Amino acid sequence: MGMEFTKYHGLGNDFILIDNRQQPQPVLTPEQAMQMCDRHFGIGADGVIFALPGQDGTDYAMRIYNSDGSEPEMCGNGIRCLAQFLSDLETSQPPSHAYNIHTQAGVMTPQLAGERAVTVDMGMPHLAAAEIPTTLGSPTEKVINQPLEVAGQSWEVTAVSMGNPHCITFVEDADAIALETIGPQFEHHPAFPKSTNTEFIQLVQTDYIKMRVWERGAGITLACGTGACASAVAGVLSGRCDRTCTVELPGGCLKIQWSPANQRVYMTGPAERVFSGNY
Repeated sequence: MGMEFTKYHGLGNDFILIDNRQQPQPVLTPEQAMQMCDRHFGIGADGVIFALPGQDGTDYAMRIYNSDGSEPEMCGNGIRCLAQFLSDLETSQPPSHAYNIHTQAGVMTPQLAGERAVTVDMGMPHLAAAEIPTTLGSPTEKVINQPLEVAGQSWEVTAVSMGNPHCITFVEDADAIALETIGPQFEHHPAFPKSTNTEFIQLVQTDYIKMRVWERGAGITLACGTGACASAVAGVLSGRCDRTCTVELPGGCLKIQWSPANQRVYMTGPAERVFSGNY
């Protein structure tokens, strides 16, 4: 028997969505998800996302396997795609419907914003070193503009968790970074015991930054929602960016706001259905 799926992308960060609402655990193993994500012998995707029954009073729960079989706490582009997937399944819901979704990074609340766009309340960023986690600072301190030795070079980095770890460094020219060689060295650096996503940020204006990303467990991707949020927060912490800014990624732009009122981060961006099939 085949597996029904629908493929979505958020700014080119692409996912296979599985309707898993009848069972509390993913219907695929990480190894099976890896096979589906293979771009030569499978469907091709950065990850597989499962729409699960809600937990602890939420509408639904989200689980995701990366293309390498690892399981991140959550995914910013992925949760926008999940919200659009649920809306497409539930055709009776209004176009501005919001969902409370349980993730391994906490409860997230995406709201459909029209024109296949979704705004997600990503919650408050975690800034203490122990919460990220990283050994770059004492456990209760923020890690802002700290030196990190990678590939024989000292990088100035800021660490932020959006439920998953991020290491952000501001550079003169993001396009000049050799992601395929430097990215894995950041990801597996011993200063990050659970490994890390890494964002290379070029400041264009205080309200506009350009980002390239090496994602933990997925490698080079066209976009990373949690990375865009973490980078905007890092820009504010380091005195470079406004609290509302546009983040330009290879796949397109996200609008990020770090609210001064409640300290929560809001992300708005697209979620597009590509095709459905039976695998």
